[in-house]
Amino acid sequence: MSTPAATPSGLDPARAGSAGATPSGGDSSGATPTGAGSGSWLPRLGFGAAQLGNLYRVTTDEEADGAVRAAWDEGIRYFDTAPHYGLGTSERRLGERLAAHPRDDYMVSTKVGRLLRPGPGTGDDMDSAFAVPDHHVREWDFSETGVRRSHEESLARLGMDRVDILFAHDPEEGPTEQAFAEGLPALARMREEGLVRAVGVGSKDADVLTRSVRTGLLDLVMLSGRYTLLEQDGARELLEECVRHGVRVVAVSVFNSGLLAQHRVPDDATYEYAQAPRELLDGARRLADVAQRHGVTLPDLAVQYPLRHPAVDSVVLGMRTAEQVRSNIARRDARIPHAAWADVDGDDAGL
Repeated sequence: MSTPAATPSGLDPARAGSAGATPSGGDSSGATPTGAGSGSWLPRLGFGAAQLGNLYRVTTDEEADGAVRAAWDEGIRYFDTAPHYGLGTSERRLGERLAAHPRDDYMVSTKVGRLLRPGPGTGDDMDSAFAVPDHHVREWDFSETGVRRSHEESLARLGMDRVDILFAHDPEEGPTEQAFAEGLPALARMREEGLVRAVGVGSKDADVLTRSVRTGLLDLVMLSGRYTLLEQDGARELLEECVRHGVRVVAVSVFNSGLLAQHRVPDDATYEYAQAPRELLDGARRLADVAQRHGVTLPDLAVQYPLRHPAVDSVVLGMRTAEQVRSNIARRDARIPHAAWADVDGDDAGL
């Protein structure tokens, strides 16, 4: 197996320990991934760029400028995007805002599986939750030709000569068997050819990710919402397989689509993008009480909880504004006492 290019400077693989106060501080240099089964090399916090694609509402250029500038100034050097996010809008906006920085100083991940094709241009993309015109439509394609074409088109939208990580995006929602038979081997070949440093699968389906890890082809998985402060056992088998195979985990949707995003959990809080049931509201409030007793907040616990697992290297959070960036940095760096984690581990609030 060929060794990918060196990891960009400014990256820190440090994680919160499984016990004790969480270390604060920014990012520093990390190790180099060495293909499937590589060790820790991602920073603890990454910038999720779905909001740059107008997720739920329009993100103004001023908001996008401020968010990326604040992320850079705060030391964030890992940025995640996808063609799906705003029909390419996220990739274009992110690339424009990173263009002023040396390419070796940061990492970018994007995704394959959905090609963008000309659309009617008569409406919008709100059915997929993005406030953009429907000048394009998505077309599933996990064939090797489709994967390579998606990669090339992403590079064009980003205005970059390379991305560092490619994820197969949501294979459970598209042609799943094609993703396993063609898409994942294609990604592995692209890594061997030096086109990308690392490859993985991004999904909210822990079973699909577990199956993916067992192929032996992956460096990473991006796990959406199944290992969180609230869903502490939702991906037990997956995480065990990741440790066994040396596959690193990027945790996303750690707020469970809003339920853990505020210290005071409102009655109309959402879970999986719908009204949270009463038992989950009660569980989230018990966890907020734990945080309160130890002088931290529920979002602090939510951001740092996944990082306690030995397989999890990074949490990627969506960031629309500079204020959100600074808030997420504060959550990453909050000093959480040993006793708070002991109480979390002994609480029955999680799923």
